[in-house]
Amino acid sequence: MLIRQRWAAIAKSAAWGNLGRFFARWVEFCPTRASRCPRGRALVRAGGLEPDNRTLVINRFLKPETRYARRMARIARWDQPIQGGLGRLRAWTNMLLVDHGVFRLAYLNKHRVSERLWRSAQPAPYQIARLKAEGVRTIVNLRGGREHGSWQLQKEICERLGIHLTEFIVRSRGAPDRDTILSAVAFFDRLEYPAVLHCKSGADRAGFVAALYLIVHEGKPVAEALRQLSVRFGHFRFSKTGILDAFFDRYRAEGEAKGIPFLAWVETIYDPEALERDFKPGFWSNVLVDRVMRRE
Repeated sequence: MLIRQRWAAIAKSAAWGNLGRFFARWVEFCPTRASRCPRGRALVRAGGLEPDNRTLVINRFLKPETRYARRMARIARWDQPIQGGLGRLRAWTNMLLVDHGVFRLAYLNKHRVSERLWRSAQPAPYQIARLKAEGVRTIVNLRGGREHGSWQLQKEICERLGIHLTEFIVRSRGAPDRDTILSAVAFFDRLEYPAVLHCKSGADRAGFVAALYLIVHEGKPVAEALRQLSVRFGHFRFSKTGILDAFFDRYRAEGEAKGIPFLAWVETIYDPEALERDFKPGFWSNVLVDRVMRRE
């Protein structure tokens, strides 16, 4: 009876946003209960959740090879063209509920980095259409993985509108990879501008790559580029994602203070293992970013 009452409330919702805010947590944490209702079962399947797959709770206890196999299965599911109306429903439901896209409908966290570059969270198709109308020629996906309906929808709309979709994959909770940083120079040089770069929430990876862009492509001082990693954008430097701030701080101490250019320091001095070993995130910041906000 309770499930039917919940579905009655959902049925009265006129917008996806209301549905997502009301239903996301229930489906995400209680897929078994949701699946007992025929409509709930359809939405659970459309969202890519099996009835007993309580991913957020169980995943951390699985063996690494099992987690990897599940991730590869998700990629196999979503890294392909949308097939028919049901496939489109699955992609939208997964993007809104599983990938938390319902919150990005209200706020995309979009900000200008320079005259030719913007940063944002993962955009929905209609938001990509707006970007096209504003003159954007390239979208840079920083997420990697292609594990959600967001990727299917983004790829489809970019192909339809003639927007170049490319990837530059970075991590938000580990020491930046040396080769990735060194490759950024050529990557930014060959982009078709105006461009938008995005991660999931537009806070951490988007801020890091925006800062990298300002340093290696526009020659801005590190102190100025570091403004891209700010609480203004939803970035918290004392959580695990603060290792991105610690990376630039280490350059300022080991390189900039001694007159060593940024890329020369990255290539010859930077030690990712030492950075990971020395960085200590704050407990409550981790709770906020990883448990409450569910950052990627």
